[in-house]
Parts: sequence; structure tokens; C-alpha cells
Amino acid sequence: MNKDKQARSISVTNGPSFLSTPDHSILDDLEVQGIEVEYHCREGFCGACRCKLISGEVDYTLDPLAFIDDDEILPCCTIPITDITLAI
Repeated sequence: MNKDKQARSISVTNGPSFLSTPDHSILDDLEVQGIEVEYHCREGFCGACRCKLISGEVDYTLDPLAFIDDDEILPCCTIPITDITLAI
């Protein structure tokens, strides 16, 4: 878990870069920036919000049940632990 609660850079390919908000999911941060991401459950069950993690590392706040590939994350239940780049 991101114990130091430090804001991290989130970059979206062909989109903006911005700072994460400690204690908020990546999905929450994307929504604050006006970036539309499809989602349904917000808890890692459905997998609708999956996106590709191009670079960086994340930590899951909940264990996801949805299937994801090795290069994918579920932004609804992750926080960045390093600066990250996403393809949405």
C-alpha cells in the first residue's frame, strides 16, 4: 500500500498528465480530470474499467476478481505507488 500518501504523476497516452490524490483510486482521479472510463461495480468484480499499464507500478486496495492480463490494471481498485502511464 502507498504508505507515504504521496501524490504520483498519472499520464494518459494521447491525453493529460496530472497528480494523483492520496487515498483515492486511480478511477476517481481520472474522473476528476474529466477522463471517461467505462465502469460498473467500482470494486474489481466486473473488469469493465480495465486499462493498460504502460509504465509504473500500482497497488490494489481490494483483491480484484475480474480477469486482467499481465499488462492491465483495474483503476477502480488501484492507487499508484510510482509515477504511471496508462492507455485507456
